Amino acid sequence: MTESPRTAPPSADARARIASLDIVRGLAMVLMAIDHVRVYSGQPAGGPTPGIFFTRWVTHFVAPAFVFLAGTSAWLYAERRTRGELTRFLVTRGVWLILLELTVLRVAWTFNLDYAHYMLAGVIWMIGWCMIGLAVLAYLPPRAVLAFGLVVVLGHNVMDFVPWPQSPGALASVLYYGGAIPSWDAAPHLDVLFVIVPWIAVMALGYAFGPVMRFTPERRRAFLIRLGVACVAAFLVLRGLDVYGDPHHWRAMRTATQYRPSFPAPLAFLNTNKYPASLLFLLMTLGPMFLALAFTETARGLVARVLETFGRVPFFYYVLHIPLIHLSAVVVSLIRTGAVSPWLFGNHPMEPPPLPPGYQWSLPLLYLDFVIVLVPLYYACRWFAGVKRRSANPLLQYL
Repeated sequence: MTESPRTAPPSADARARIASLDIVRGLAMVLMAIDHVRVYSGQPAGGPTPGIFFTRWVTHFVAPAFVFLAGTSAWLYAERRTRGELTRFLVTRGVWLILLELTVLRVAWTFNLDYAHYMLAGVIWMIGWCMIGLAVLAYLPPRAVLAFGLVVVLGHNVMDFVPWPQSPGALASVLYYGGAIPSWDAAPHLDVLFVIVPWIAVMALGYAFGPVMRFTPERRRAFLIRLGVACVAAFLVLRGLDVYGDPHHWRAMRTATQYRPSFPAPLAFLNTNKYPASLLFLLMTLGPMFLALAFTETARGLVARVLETFGRVPFFYYVLHIPLIHLSAVVVSLIRTGAVSPWLFGNHPMEPPPLPPGYQWSLPLLYLDFVIVLVPLYYACRWFAGVKRRSANPLLQYL
């Protein structure tokens, strides 16, 4: 009798496949740091000039890769565990992520305890809710999970043809529309940056993708290349048609309005909607991620080792990198002006206060700070990855 796929010990090849997941996840974490340094640099989140545009654009790959691979990791976690164990892990980890987003990470972003102004529902909040949702979806047959993911990702842009409500309500804001949710009495309002739809579907697709990581290397590589090329080709065709898949038509972006400047055609073509993530945004970002998975199977060398180290402990990296980047911005402010700008104690990703005159960093300074911050992050992540490897404490899986 052959062993069940859920009880057979992982082969050396299976371990290699997990390494490729870590490398790609680590690359996403590194790119994420660019955008979060940008938050404190005073540079805008994109714009019509190539330097500013691509500083933001290259970081768009982070959230899709992070969410999709979280679903894949959940499938790998479930391989040798019961459905109940998977449910318990996803729900408890999801609740843990939501609480950390609203408390520890809220303070890390702002360096203040003034909760009366706002709380941020960012990417970690969204991943937490998606994990709770995946705990329910995992009880469905695998093909049903795949179908759910495809229907939502492919179909949610029909909402582009529905007038955007002025006051969508709290539930609708959390699910799809985002924005500020008013509170009651003295409670802080909640700024919803990352909504649940379509990200829950992206995580579901990642979960349905899990069995691909047990293909033979040749079959897996060929599948990933075909899938990646298909996603990129679909993006190019649909974006070229400019009819469906994104609420903002790239041809219209070439003309300035009172709300935005004009964009050159190549930048307008790539300027897809992230909040909420459009079909074209996901095709544009997940396609290269699949190709990266294909071409990192045999990655070796220093860069691969560094990225793999980051990818082994992604949540530890996330929790650490925000206060570290914020602290680095305080140091930069001291060096440049001899004082710490009060702006650094009220700034955050969604509703930043007005930028003080003369504060904005140059792009070279932004990237220099980014590189410097990666050094202590690497050594901290290498230490914690070693702790997790040596310890059997189940609580460490929550970091």
